[in-house]
Amino acid sequence: MIQISGNDLNNLDKRYRTILINSLAGIRQVALVGTMDKNRQSNLSIINSVIHIGAEPSLFGYISRPHTVERHTLENILETNHYTFNFVTEHFIKNAHQTSARYPKNQSEFKECGFQEEIFENQFVFVKEASVKIGMKFLEKITIKQNNTDLIIGEIQNVFIEPSRLEKDGFVNLENTMMNSGLDTYYVPEKIGKLSYAKPNSEPQILIS
Repeated sequence: MIQISGNDLNNLDKRYRTILINSLAGIRQVALVGTMDKNRQSNLSIINSVIHIGAEPSLFGYISRPHTVERHTLENILETNHYTFNFVTEHFIKNAHQTSARYPKNQSEFKECGFQEEIFENQFVFVKEASVKIGMKFLEKITIKQNNTDLIIGEIQNVFIEPSRLEKDGFVNLENTMMNSGLDTYYVPEKIGKLSYAKPNSEPQILIS
């Protein structure tokens, strides 16, 4: 085993340390965050930090990097209180990755990266090509003092799911939707099994293999 101490981490090259820690957190769901400003200028950005916070009420969060430079996604959310999470399949890997480029505010990543806008209720801008789309209402921004990142918390307002992905018990099957690790390495999830509810002194049963 390779041991890396806290002091070792502090002395590493900054770029190497960033890649190491980011990928160490593991494979995470990729979401494209769709927003509009008050003038309906759209923006689309890729993230891998969507967090399930609770189901009652239905809350999701995500981490926004420090607001020390222009953050069009965060600025639009704070201005309009609405945003969307969009999950796309592996076929859109290059398009999705390209949304991480630093485009000027007056250039929409939807257009520049080959996605189509889908406006709902004049408040939400979805990715038309997404297989799962989640409309969010902004509730709270919590600044993390240790590094000045922001936890953005919102409540789910509407969900659109391809019928084949929604199972009878309410489970959403995200097979073949994009995931990533680090900043530039992508994966697709594959279901390996579904088990019964875990109870003491009882071995879980395989429900679906």
